[in-house]
Amino acid sequence: MKVFAAVLMALAAVVVAEEAIELDYHTKIGIPRAESLKRAEEAADFDGTRIVGGSAANAGAHPHLAGLVIALTNGRTSICGASLLTNTRSVTAAHCWRSRDAQARQFTLAFGTANIFSGGTRVTTSSVHMHGSYNMNNLHNDVAVINHNHVGFNNNIQRINLASGSNNFAGTWAWAAGFGRTSDAASGANNQQKRQVSLQVITNAVCARTFGNTLIIGSTLCVDGSNGRSTCRGDSGGPLTIGSGGGRQLIGITSFGSAQGCQRGFPAAFARVTSFNSWIRARI
Repeated sequence: MKVFAAVLMALAAVVVAEEAIELDYHTKIGIPRAESLKRAEEAADFDGTRIVGGSAANAGAHPHLAGLVIALTNGRTSICGASLLTNTRSVTAAHCWRSRDAQARQFTLAFGTANIFSGGTRVTTSSVHMHGSYNMNNLHNDVAVINHNHVGFNNNIQRINLASGSNNFAGTWAWAAGFGRTSDAASGANNQQKRQVSLQVITNAVCARTFGNTLIIGSTLCVDGSNGRSTCRGDSGGPLTIGSGGGRQLIGITSFGSAQGCQRGFPAAFARVTSFNSWIRARI
């Protein structure tokens, strides 16, 4: 019995050690970030010096990136990111459309702009297809395809290729981009410009040491979050990419990080695009 009790205590310790993630995205993250961005753009207070540990990105950087301005059914506004796949299709995280705390009514996609609430080419839609096995309680299968009006390509707006095959990309350096916060501190909510950061992909086994095997499954892809570099609150749905120009590939869709914040050194998790390649292609 003593041995059995010791085993139970050890198992309990493992469970306690698993890092929690934020499941109420819109209330806790998206809505506050949207309000901050809108105030910042209206005040034009971006100073050009201030994603975490990354840098500002101009309108032409990451031309596949779309900012998502989200009209929720409760009348509030939230934000996410998305990636342009064809002239009429983009992909994002399913929790941007539906999370435990909120349901979206409409997306406005902003392409080819460094600011999410102004500039660029903007299209509005309510046609969103979430993955049929999306689970809002653990963010498994956190993928959704957006149908929207035709968006023309130019120097600032381009499609991105979907990664395919069996490469797990562990050790690869990839680029994340989005309109999220630049730090966990209040000042991190002040920047309004698109940001970018280079992050190294880690194995799922390493990632599971933080989040546990319940959250980290085969269709999850993780990046190292040490040295003050990571995706942050508001980057959900945005791209993780490798390559450049016409050879650029989408390998991940920003899904979740630690509920404690984005500067604690924890990994960040994405929907692994190779796992959803067929599902996405069937809808574009």
